[in-house]
Amino acid sequence: MFTVKANWNKDNAEDALLIGIWSDHKKLDGIAALLDEAFNGHITELLREGDVSAIAKSVTKLHTFGIVGAKRLYFIGLGRRSEANYESIREAFGKAVQMLKREKREKAAIVLETFESGKLSSEKLAHAFAEAVVAGSYAFENYKERSNERDKKLKEITVYSSDSQTGTGLSTGHAFGAGINTARNLVNTPGNLLTPKDLARAAMEIAIKYGMEYEILEREDMERLGMGAILAVSQGSDEPPKMITVKYKGRDTWDHVLALVGKGLTFDSGGYSIKPGANMHEMKSDMGGSGSVLGAMEAVGRLKPKTNILFVIPSSENLINGKAMKPGDVFTSLSGKTIEVRNTDAEGRLILADAITYAKEMGADYLVDVATLTGGVVVALGDCTTGALTNDEVFFNQVSQSAGHEGELLWLLPSHQPFKDMLRSSDVADLNNSTGRLGHAITGGLFVGEFAGKTPWVHLDIAGTAYSSKPSNLGPKGATGVMVRTLARLAMNFK
Repeated sequence: MFTVKANWNKDNAEDALLIGIWSDHKKLDGIAALLDEAFNGHITELLREGDVSAIAKSVTKLHTFGIVGAKRLYFIGLGRRSEANYESIREAFGKAVQMLKREKREKAAIVLETFESGKLSSEKLAHAFAEAVVAGSYAFENYKERSNERDKKLKEITVYSSDSQTGTGLSTGHAFGAGINTARNLVNTPGNLLTPKDLARAAMEIAIKYGMEYEILEREDMERLGMGAILAVSQGSDEPPKMITVKYKGRDTWDHVLALVGKGLTFDSGGYSIKPGANMHEMKSDMGGSGSVLGAMEAVGRLKPKTNILFVIPSSENLINGKAMKPGDVFTSLSGKTIEVRNTDAEGRLILADAITYAKEMGADYLVDVATLTGGVVVALGDCTTGALTNDEVFFNQVSQSAGHEGELLWLLPSHQPFKDMLRSSDVADLNNSTGRLGHAITGGLFVGEFAGKTPWVHLDIAGTAYSSKPSNLGPKGATGVMVRTLARLAMNFK
């Protein structure tokens, strides 16, 4: 998809050429100045008149009429050089890619040096661009009747850069983008077409593609092992649950293992604590945590970091039938802890309880769980920030730095003892799965943490960030693929 060339020349034949321009330059410089000279100063005049914009994330197209080799110039506004950062430049790339997509361009070129601000290396810029190309051009293959018109996509991109690390940046960015789109495709798929069996198949396909070991536990296996929590959630569905595990071995010995655990509720009605009917169709996205984990698995498979990673996905549906769990029921988890179900809509923490315990039995030394866990985190942090909890600040700092590196917003919630005490308010079991509205996002996450024990653990609640009701510069409305970047970066840099 990407070809790197060292030298750009104004006579090079390109269908579409992307050029970055800064708003705080008194006059055009570098390659933009060479183009302006070829146009007898008309680009400068268009800037003064506002017909070409340098405002951040603006994109202006000019036809060249044969004055230079490129047929069309796309000027990408970057704003002030002092205010530009990785996220703003990546979004500017995404805006340009979406414009190319709308115009059905199949070939394009970019002069990477025109986007240099002095803050980001060529490798980082190349990463941002490649990720934006893949993620920004994403569209879910929906189920509407199709026309016979051939779908044109951006297929060939020439990147002009003399930096030897540009190719590395393009490779990692492409892998991250592919991982994001893997997660989006899974989360956007309707619940009748993505059951636990289908989710297990998707995990197996990625594992086989990249030579990873996998294991799928069936209901009978869970009964034998005593996974009472996930079995309880699955009682209301005719679809059998799956406990999905995949091993990526980046080291010679299976030690220092990072476990990524993703909630895989392929549809959540709430059970007998039933959800309101409005927008319940979006509960197909309740497996967003597993989507993020499988997206990270895709990126890991492509990049092959020297890290041992265990991917664990507990998968079930939460529906209602004559066998469904009821408020007040008590179940015994794989860990041996008993759980009173106060709210059947607090089911994600139940399946994660057995998954976390099983991950530890499989050799996990560090745990990150990702889940669309609580509505409370949406009230607290909105739809732009993922909530976090931890039992180990050193490990959390690694996760937080990975999120910061990739521009994903994360906020650490408190883990004070009174919140933990609320979980022990049951008169009949060790733990209560739902303590009420007070501190709901915190107690929900800390319930999962009970099963991590002393193993370093970070919980990521993506209930507000996994699904968006509006499009962005990096993709359409719907699934966002949130935390794929963070998990992939953590896997690459894990120490």
